[in-house]
Amino acid sequence: MPSLQDSKLAFIGGGNMASAIIGGLLNKGVQKQNIWVSEPWDVNREKMAALGVQTTTVNVEAAKDANLVIIAVKPQVTKGVCEELGAAWSGRTTLPVVVSIAAGITLDSLVQWLRTSDGRNAHVVRVMPNTPALVGEGASGLYASKDVTSEEKELVNAVLGSVSKATEWVDKEELLDVVTGLSGSGPAYFFAMVEHLIASATALGLSEEQATRLASQTCLGAGKMLVDSSDSPTQLRKNVTSPNGTTYAALQTFESLGFKDTVDKAVNAATSRAAELGNTLGKQ
Repeated sequence: MPSLQDSKLAFIGGGNMASAIIGGLLNKGVQKQNIWVSEPWDVNREKMAALGVQTTTVNVEAAKDANLVIIAVKPQVTKGVCEELGAAWSGRTTLPVVVSIAAGITLDSLVQWLRTSDGRNAHVVRVMPNTPALVGEGASGLYASKDVTSEEKELVNAVLGSVSKATEWVDKEELLDVVTGLSGSGPAYFFAMVEHLIASATALGLSEEQATRLASQTCLGAGKMLVDSSDSPTQLRKNVTSPNGTTYAALQTFESLGFKDTVDKAVNAATSRAAELGNTLGKQ
């Protein structure tokens, strides 16, 4: 398997996530001529072309010589895209590694749709990224088919690592649904928390602009402490909480209102919905 620098990479779909990954790859020094993007929408394709990468409207053209193909289209059109690629790859000696970031589409479905007419299967990796990848601070969960080699995993790690600070391989596909409920949907949980913090502080007299700046920086600073500190989240919380102090009063309120159960139910709801969508989309 060639290294990241020597690989030809193809993106089927040129939306925000593909754009983020391509930007990360270019920052890592990947040559522009080694990246192809197939995108039907003129606006998205022109944005990709402005980055200097190769663009086309034809999926098969983008992926014809690729070592790694990233499926970055909407789940509803994934089947048609995969079947088109599988049919075109029947004459290839070596099939590319396929990475799917199409939410909810199961590995079995992807393998089936990508199967060539001569009965061969591409090696497939499913990835659940999250939107902080757009600013180079993503977290991704990954699951591979059993035939994916360690060298292929290293290449996928290198690609995702261009925008994800955490890339976690899971050993059961259903755990990707948990990743969805945790880090996939997780940014929205924090945005909702910050929304409510701002609203509360504004109601108590701060201007909305002041409250927004203070809440946003607090969220950023706390996140950096989580990443950089060797302490657990539990210990970091304790470090901020003086007995009978202000933080203690707030946390006691959270506890009395069932904060833990609320978070547990929310993550479970997102996880269950991810599984439900996967079952539905895989049958289409």
